[in-house]
Amino acid sequence: MSEQDGFNNLTPDIFINAVESAIKIPMTGLLSPLPSYINRVYEMQDMDGRRVIAKFYRPGRWTMDALIDEHEYVKDCAADEIPVISPITLANGKTIDEVNGIYFAVFPKRFGREFEITEEEDWKRMGRVIARMHIAGCKKDALSRLTLHPEYSTARDISHLIDGAHISKAYRESFQGVTGRILDLCLPLFEGITPIRIHGDCHQKNLIYRPDEGIMIIDFDDMMTGPSVQDLWLFLPDHANRSQMEIDLILQGYRQFRAFNAKELKLIEPLRAMRMIYFLAWLSRQSNDYQFRKNFPDWGSDQFWKNEITDLYKQLHAMEEHLSYAS
Repeated sequence: MSEQDGFNNLTPDIFINAVESAIKIPMTGLLSPLPSYINRVYEMQDMDGRRVIAKFYRPGRWTMDALIDEHEYVKDCAADEIPVISPITLANGKTIDEVNGIYFAVFPKRFGREFEITEEEDWKRMGRVIARMHIAGCKKDALSRLTLHPEYSTARDISHLIDGAHISKAYRESFQGVTGRILDLCLPLFEGITPIRIHGDCHQKNLIYRPDEGIMIIDFDDMMTGPSVQDLWLFLPDHANRSQMEIDLILQGYRQFRAFNAKELKLIEPLRAMRMIYFLAWLSRQSNDYQFRKNFPDWGSDQFWKNEITDLYKQLHAMEEHLSYAS
C-alpha cells in the first residue's frame, strides 16, 4: 500500500493511538474533523478535558526538512512574543512524528474569532503584527521551502502545466502566450528585492482575534521565502489601484516596527498573477485525489482553460495598469 493510500485510509483508531503515543497522554474518543482539503486535521480531547489539534500532513507535499522550516518559523515568532500557535514538543523531542509513513504534528487548541477589519485602526494593527512576524522571519533562512520568484516558482509552474500536458490542446498556445507575457513583466520587478521568510498565505481567515492576546496569526502551512508585500496584499478589498487607502493604513502600522521597501508595491498585481498560475499548477498536482472531481468537476476541459486564460489576460491588463499608475 502506498503512503497516499495509507493517508486515504487513516482511521480514528490510528489517529488517536498516534497522538497518545506522541504526547504520552491518554485521549478520549472525541475526534472532530476540521476543514482542510490538503491535510487531515482533527480536534481531540485528553482525559483532563484539554483540547489539541492534530495535523496529519498529506504525503508527498512536504519533506521533513520543509516541515521543520515551518515549525522553526512559528517558534521564532513565539520567542518574539508574537501571538502564534506553536507545535507541541513530542515525546521524541521533536515537533513532528510519523505514523504509517505519514508525518503529523500536534498543536494546543486556541479559541478565537476571525479578525474583522471594520475601522482604520484595524488596518494599522494588522500591519504592526505582520511587521513583527517579518522581523522574526529575518532571523534565518528556510532552505527547504519554496522561493516565491517568477524565475523559479512561476516559471516552474508554467513548465509543469505545459510539459505535463495538463492544458487542453486547443488552449495550450494561448496559455503559453499569456503566461510568457506575465513572466516577462514580472521578472525585472523582483530585482533588488530582498526575500525573507514569510507566511505566504496571509489573509483574513488566517488571523484570529483573542481578547487577551489581540491578533493571532495561524496556519503557516504555506510559509515560504519571498517579498514582504506578499503577506500584505491578500487583505486588500480590490486591485492595488483601488485600494490605496488600505495600503497606506497597513503601511502606517507596518513601519512602526519595520522598514518597508516602497518598490515592493509594484509587485502586488504581479504577485496576484503568480498566485493564479500557482493555483492552476496546484490543481494539476491534486487531480488524482479521490475528492478532486467532486470539488473541481470541470478541471481540464476546454471551457475550464478558456475561462482561466481569459482571467489571466484580465490580470495581465491589471498588472500593466498598476505599473503605469505606480511609476
